[in-house]
Amino acid sequence: MKEKKSLAYFLALTAAVLFSSKAVLIKLSYEYEVDRLTILTLRLGFAFPIYLLINTFRSKKEDQKSVTSKDWMLIIFLGFIGYYISSYLDFWGLQYISAGLERLILFVYPTITTILAALILKKKITTKQIIAIAIAYFGIFISFQDNMDGNENIWMGGLLVFLSAVTYAFYLVGADKLIPKYGATRFTSYCMIVSCLVVFIHFALEQPSDIFNLSWEVYGLGFILSIFCTVLPTYMIGEAIKRIGASSTSILSTAGPVSVIFIAYVVLGEPITIIQIAGTVVVIVGIIYLIRK
Repeated sequence: MKEKKSLAYFLALTAAVLFSSKAVLIKLSYEYEVDRLTILTLRLGFAFPIYLLINTFRSKKEDQKSVTSKDWMLIIFLGFIGYYISSYLDFWGLQYISAGLERLILFVYPTITTILAALILKKKITTKQIIAIAIAYFGIFISFQDNMDGNENIWMGGLLVFLSAVTYAFYLVGADKLIPKYGATRFTSYCMIVSCLVVFIHFALEQPSDIFNLSWEVYGLGFILSIFCTVLPTYMIGEAIKRIGASSTSILSTAGPVSVIFIAYVVLGEPITIIQIAGTVVVIVGIIYLIRK
C-alpha cells in the first residue's frame, strides 16, 4: 500500500512539472518565428493518432451506456473550448508575458471552477472557498506588480491567459458531469479528438505557415509538447487520482508553478525576484487552502 502511494506521489509531481513546462517550450518555439496556430497544430497533430489509438483499444466496459444526442453536443462543445479555445488563448497570451507569470495565472483555474460550479451546477460557495479565492487572486496581483515595469502588453497577455483559465474551467465543470456517465478514458478521448479536428480545420482555413516546411527545431518542440506536456501527464494524473484521490493529487500539482519559475530561469533566462516568489507562494497557499480536506 505504501509503495502504491509513493508511486502515485511521484506520478503526480512529475505530471505537474511536465504540464507546467509547456509554457517554456512555447516561448522557445516563438524564438524560431513560428506563430501560435502552427505550434498548436503541431502539438495536437502529434497527439491525434495517439488519442485515436487509445480510444480504439480502451476498455469497452465504458461503452455500456450509449452517448445521448444532448451529451454529444456537450462533448463537442467541451472539446471546442477545452483544448482548442483554451490552448489558443494560452499560446497567444504567452507572446506578451513570461512563462512564470502565465503558469501562475493559469493555476487559479480551481477557483474559477468553484465559481462556475456554483453558477452552473448550483453548488454552494462556502466561506472557506471565498477566502481561498481572495488569497489566490491577491497573489496574482502581487506578481503582476512585479512584472509591469517595461511591459506595456502585460494586461493584454494576462487577460488572454486568464480567459484561457476560464474556458478550461468550463471544460472541467462539464467533465465533472459527463465522466461519471461515460468513463474518464472515453470522455477524454472524445474531447481530445474533437479538439484536434477543430485545430486542423482552423489551420486549413487560415494557413499561417507551410507546416511541412519548418525547421527541425520547431518539429522537435511540437513533438515534445505533444508527448511530454500533453499525452503523458494526462495519464499520469489519472493514475495518481486512482491511487491517492483527486484532493491529494491536486495538492501535489502546486509544484507546477514553482517548477516553471526555475525552468524558465534556466532555459529562457527569465529573472527570479523575491516579489515573484512571494506572489507564487500566496497563490499556492490559496489553492491548498481550497482543496485540502
